Amino acid sequence: MSLTLYHVSWCPDCEVVRQKLAELHLEFEHVVVPDFRPMRKVVNEVSGQYYVPVLKDGNVVLTETDDILEYLDKTYGQKQIAGR
Repeated sequence: MSLTLYHVSWCPDCEVVRQKLAELHLEFEHVVVPDFRPMRKVVNEVSGQYYVPVLKDGNVVLTETDDILEYLDKTYGQKQIAGR
């Protein structure tokens, strides 16, 4: 698994994604990016835009919070249910 979350600490949407990752007990690399959007060069290199959160899972890059949450549920949530 190669999950990477690009985020800032104060962002409510970022917090929602971090909570979902914790809920699913998923390990991920934290990449805390600058608060000032134009300084988020690494986010732009990965996603083509400057907004966060951005989740990268291998070759999959997601830039919308709802899309990230849905992807995590579909990809990793079922594994949690099956493992119970």
